[in-house]
Amino acid sequence: MPTNSGVVHLVDDDESVRQSIAFLLATAGFAVRVHVSGSALLEVVDTLQPGCVVSDVRMPGIDGLELQRRLKAKGALLPVIIMTGHADVPLAVQAMKDGAIDFLEKPFDDASLLAAIDTALRGVEVSGEMDAEIQATRAKLATLSPREHQVLDGLLCGHPNKTIAYDLKISPRTVEVHRANVMTKMGVASLSDLVRTVLRADPASGR
Repeated sequence: MPTNSGVVHLVDDDESVRQSIAFLLATAGFAVRVHVSGSALLEVVDTLQPGCVVSDVRMPGIDGLELQRRLKAKGALLPVIIMTGHADVPLAVQAMKDGAIDFLEKPFDDASLLAAIDTALRGVEVSGEMDAEIQATRAKLATLSPREHQVLDGLLCGHPNKTIAYDLKISPRTVEVHRANVMTKMGVASLSDLVRTVLRADPASGR
C-alpha cells in the first residue's frame, strides 16, 4: 500500500483505459482523479491536489507532450509519467528531455505502473536513491567504446538501426552488434529501459 497521500491525476482519452487503470490504482490504495483529455486537466489546473500526472502521449487536441509543457509553463509542480505505444520511443525520449520523470511502454504490467507512481509521489524521499542510480549509470556509460556511444546517441534520437548504420557508414549488422553490447554493458533488457536509464542520468543525451 502506498505510504503517501498524493493524488494520481490520470489523463487518457480512452474510457476503457481510464476505467481499468483507475480501478487498479484505487485497489492499490492510491487516490485517483481521472481527466478525459489534456484540456480537461488544464481547465482545473489551479485546483489540482498535490500528486503526480499519468498521461497517455497520443491524444486528440493536447497530447501528452504538450500537456507536460503547459503544466510546466503554469508552474504546476506535478511529476509527470508518460504512457507510450511501442512505436513511440522517440516521443518518450522527448518527454523525458522535457522533464517527465518516467515513461511506460504499452503494454506494461501493473507492477511497473504502481512502482513508477509510488516513486513519483515519494519525490524528495527517493532523491538519495536516484543519486546513487545516476552515479551507477554514469559509471556504466564510461565503459562504452566511442562507437558504442555513437550508436547509443542514435538510439536516443529514436533512429532505427538502418538509419544509424547509414549515418555512421557501417553495416546494419554492425549496429546490431554494438547495440547488443550497449544493452549488456548498461544492464538493461529493452530499448525503453535503456532510454529511461540513460536520460535519468543525463537528460541532455541524444541532443
